[in-house]
Amino acid sequence: MKEEIRNAILEFGADLCGFAAVGRFAEAPQGFQPQDIFPDCQTVIVIAMALPKGLLAVDSRIIYAHYNEISCPIVDKIAFETAQFLEKTYGQIAVPLPCDGPYEYWNNEKMEGRGLLSMKHAAVQAGLGALGKNSLLLNKNYGNLLTVGAVLTDMKIESDPLAASICIQGCDLCIKNCPVQALDGVGANQKSCRTKAYGKTERGFGTVDCNKCRTSCPRRFGV
Repeated sequence: MKEEIRNAILEFGADLCGFAAVGRFAEAPQGFQPQDIFPDCQTVIVIAMALPKGLLAVDSRIIYAHYNEISCPIVDKIAFETAQFLEKTYGQIAVPLPCDGPYEYWNNEKMEGRGLLSMKHAAVQAGLGALGKNSLLLNKNYGNLLTVGAVLTDMKIESDPLAASICIQGCDLCIKNCPVQALDGVGANQKSCRTKAYGKTERGFGTVDCNKCRTSCPRRFGV
């Protein structure tokens, strides 16, 4: 059954799929655990789609910004199709989650937002990768170029093995290359990052003015 589900999700367009039993989220902050969203959740199914490598070969302001943004609705569609598949095929409940926005938590002073569920941490628990010093998910095949989504279900499915880290020991290029020193090797200061990373064109289109934490990483494309 597990591999049948995984294969279906890959056919929907995902590049990766992993499974994490709800117990793996016991250390997540209160209010942001799977069972805070869906009390009957037993398993988190994590899906991921890779962005083209070429998006890191060009200026990030327009091209990377646009396709990074439109990847989210594509992943949300895969999550929706996954939930439909689980309910129609197995007769149980599945809850697709938005991979980015909308979300409710916002600390205006810190300019800190939190999704309903941390997708990168869910991906770690489902064995899709580990976090690098840039606080980004790093996968051995796709580097840091993944858009991640998730589906909560009351089906009990065995967890996948956790992934080994591919972050290079002793490397601190992401930290050194951050123009606002937002990285400390563990997390990112969202306020510092947001004020530098995002902007708008004169016409109001959203831009990504800085993504050096991605482009400077030697593992940006995996290993």
